[in-house]
Amino acid sequence: MINPRVFSNPAAAEYIAPAPAGDPLAFHRMLPAYAPTPLAEAPRLAAALGLGQVWVKDETERMGLPAFKILGAAWASARALARRLGQPEPRFASLAELAALAAPLRPLSLAAATDGNHGRAVARVARLLGLGAQIFVPRGTAQARIDAIAGEGADVTVVDGGYDAAVARSAALAGPGCLVISDTSWPGYEDTPRDVIAGYATIFGEIDRQLAGAGAPQPDVVLVQVGVGALAAAVVRHYRQPGRPSHPRIVGVEPTRAACVLASLQAARLVSIPEPQDSIMAGLNCGTPSLVAWPDVSAGLDMLLAIDDDLARQAMRALARDGIVAGETGAAGAGGLIDLCSARDLAAARGWLGLGAHSRVLLICTEGATDPEAYDSVLAGEE
Repeated sequence: MINPRVFSNPAAAEYIAPAPAGDPLAFHRMLPAYAPTPLAEAPRLAAALGLGQVWVKDETERMGLPAFKILGAAWASARALARRLGQPEPRFASLAELAALAAPLRPLSLAAATDGNHGRAVARVARLLGLGAQIFVPRGTAQARIDAIAGEGADVTVVDGGYDAAVARSAALAGPGCLVISDTSWPGYEDTPRDVIAGYATIFGEIDRQLAGAGAPQPDVVLVQVGVGALAAAVVRHYRQPGRPSHPRIVGVEPTRAACVLASLQAARLVSIPEPQDSIMAGLNCGTPSLVAWPDVSAGLDMLLAIDDDLARQAMRALARDGIVAGETGAAGAGGLIDLCSARDLAAARGWLGLGAHSRVLLICTEGATDPEAYDSVLAGEE
């Protein structure tokens, strides 16, 4: 029987990702407080699931922010500014030099739509460069996330609608006085979202070096959160490069209440799902996949799995037992792993992925407790 919340792609291992462009890591090293984030082991989770080893790339603190998003936002903003200045490729040796180059463009704002983390990252980049920031969030966004974005000096507008409505509002601002820094794309707007994906490559370059430094082999299975698909595309682009020593199975995880990529994979084309997208995994509450992420996600993911909110809660508690403070979105990959290793209706998927006592699994904890009250409630078992 076909499981409606799983999509498998047996041809994914044959996919060859496009070659990387530019050097985002060299740029990220210019940013204040850049340092590789930890690659932690989760031995209790591994033992509970009967796995050999679980690694967690802990993105709960990245350059002073509680998520990984500044990597994509900063790289994409730098390249967008360079294009506005007439430079096909950025030419600057420091962040201060980039800010000086951008000075003649003022008053200039950066705009973005967000469920929280991407918008805050764009606002931080704008502040570092002396630019304005206009951030649009969906109705129902947690006040703690809105306050954090405003705390970066941004103007925050709550849109009467979901994430797609916020994207439309931000896109309408594009013009001489505003650069839109979106992590999703649409026809005619593709360069910046592609740069966002490229910026995330720093995460996976760090992982390779950390595993090598620990004398550890590459993972057998990688689980990654899927919203519009930007991070998942970055995973595919890293692990589907020719010449790599290994090609792990890649599993995307998204909420059943916002499963736009699953719907698109099942339809074999990009589709939008109706509102509301109201999972507690707020960073994944998206209704339409990214146009530029779609080729990598649709061809390079071995599997896509949709999970309920309760699995995210279970994963938050499980990661906490291993000392990792994961927000709802940050725990989604672990929620997918728990589901794969325990659900009776996923026995076939579990077998196909080869999950078992010798498996080495990589998770990406993409955010910390960005809504502290909700986090405390989940750990207390009140939700």
